[in-house]
Amino acid sequence: MIRGFFRLIGLLLLAGGFFFMVYDGARWVADQTLRFTRFGQFWNDINQASQSAFRAWVEAKAPWLWTSVIRLVLDQPVFAVLGLLGILLMILFRPRKPLIGYSRD
Repeated sequence: MIRGFFRLIGLLLLAGGFFFMVYDGARWVADQTLRFTRFGQFWNDINQASQSAFRAWVEAKAPWLWTSVIRLVLDQPVFAVLGLLGILLMILFRPRKPLIGYSRD
């Protein structure tokens, strides 16, 4: 059951990534300038206080992690981050292959 739940979350993240790819593409057609929505900007638009609290927490635990890893993720396009997380969840929680020659009782 948990596996199905995480696969559902992965599918929703993939759908969100596709939505932002279409959104950025439509903005490119309308403005004739290619600008991607950054993940950090998207997180700020949703809840700015949580991003600030997360930054303070990470900098208190491991300051190098914010500057080298998380900052890099926040500068990526939303569709890439959501799509990658969705694909990762779909692969990690895929159904088990059936056993050949054995029965499950």
